[in-house]
Amino acid sequence: MHLHTPFILIAAVALNAAWAAAPQFDRIYGSHMVLPHGKNVPVSGTADPNKEVSVTFGSSTLNTRADARGKWRVMLPPMQPNGTGQTLTATQNGDSSKLEDVLVGEVWLASGQSNMLFRLNQTNTAREDIAASGDEQLRLLNNVPQAHTNNAPYSDKDFTSVTTDNFYKGQWQVSTPSTSGPMTAVGYYFGKKLREGLDMPVGIIHSSLGGSEIAAWIPQQVINTNKSFSSLRGNRWLDSPLISDWVRGRAKKNISPRLNQGSPDHPYKPAFLYESGIAWMADLPITGVLWYQGESDAEIINNEQNGMQLKTMIASWRKAFRNPDMPFVMIQLPRINDPSKIREGWPEFREMQDMTAKTVPHAYSVNTIDLGSTNSNVHPPFKRPVGERAGNTALNKVYGKKVPCEGPAFKAFKPSGSGLLVQMEHAAGLATTDGKEPAQFEIAGADGVYHPATAEIVNKKGSTAVIRLTSPEVKSPKNARYCWNRFVTPNLVNGDQLPARPFRTDAPAPKK
Repeated sequence: MHLHTPFILIAAVALNAAWAAAPQFDRIYGSHMVLPHGKNVPVSGTADPNKEVSVTFGSSTLNTRADARGKWRVMLPPMQPNGTGQTLTATQNGDSSKLEDVLVGEVWLASGQSNMLFRLNQTNTAREDIAASGDEQLRLLNNVPQAHTNNAPYSDKDFTSVTTDNFYKGQWQVSTPSTSGPMTAVGYYFGKKLREGLDMPVGIIHSSLGGSEIAAWIPQQVINTNKSFSSLRGNRWLDSPLISDWVRGRAKKNISPRLNQGSPDHPYKPAFLYESGIAWMADLPITGVLWYQGESDAEIINNEQNGMQLKTMIASWRKAFRNPDMPFVMIQLPRINDPSKIREGWPEFREMQDMTAKTVPHAYSVNTIDLGSTNSNVHPPFKRPVGERAGNTALNKVYGKKVPCEGPAFKAFKPSGSGLLVQMEHAAGLATTDGKEPAQFEIAGADGVYHPATAEIVNKKGSTAVIRLTSPEVKSPKNARYCWNRFVTPNLVNGDQLPARPFRTDAPAPKK
């Protein structure tokens, strides 16, 4: 017994030393961060159990007690935007941890798949935009995936990285030419646009992953309790009809060394990306979400299924962030010149995104039909106009700024003799970019077979306009569609030079 006493004492001293260290802040908090303004802001962390913790920020000092697990939490009162860096301090037993240069302003989360992961240093304007990226009032938290989904079996190191605690690594940084390059390009341009329009500090938090489907971003509790997701539990997701063939195939290849050992984690596993990349920040009252995703889900051409998953995800994130009206700004899938079957469902997926925006309050769809690739590259490098359009959408819809964000959109239609009249809204100044007739319109008769249509702008009145469509192949038109293809060359814009939104008049009625 006495022989072991020194070891017991050493262990006890080591344990006490661990707890006697200064209190720690939870993962979302860091030097150079932005705290949300105008809201109660929780600050939390760990410390010596059952002892007092004092938290100071600005003129606020709040006292609390760490619980039996060592967890502590205080609530900062609503604050005005503040571009002067302040210190956030947590103190216990005379030991303090300090987060320096903390601002107060707007905070947004940028998430999705590879076109959101696409870095600023990969864009076609990288050199000039990185050189101009210095902004003390723009702060970036770039959560970098520690493993990817290349077409090869995972190593032991990969499996070690693919856990909810280890998968993402990142820290808050000031936007500078030396820090901005690895950041999400679309998220960076979005944040820069908000900075211009709001004149206050802006923080952009980034968590995304290439190839990921919606299911990976839905909380585990929702997967476990929602009957619609029964096929996503355990290993059943690897054969689920809710998951695309490509995603299932890639995941099986990656986890093949451990596929017979329970239910190994994988970045595409339902709920994994939410639990590893979102859950730990949900206490922070962010303003909204910027979302660029769909290339993988669009492989399954099922608007009802995809819409159900997207709406479920939006609702679950709003619940997690305790904000039932949290804005959700989606980037609509652009064009792509890829004839492969995997891209066949892009028109339907764009339509699903628009339907979601129409039926879910405070959800917005950003039309980028003119900004995609003229080849089969699923990662077009020109991300500046994508992020800027999304930023203008947020400035207009969320902040009430009078900045243009809507292109011409379908409003109504009616057959008219041998032609068909389509009424467009948001169409003030409707014109074509090349001076030719509007392109990419088609009409169909009772047989449902679509033919290219000649389009003529016949009436403009205020913010609406009417386009007459005709075709020698269709004597009695019944329906029309516009830009209804994976690849299109649109030329129709309004006076703000924003492109017309794809549509079809025979779309299924959206479900609430």
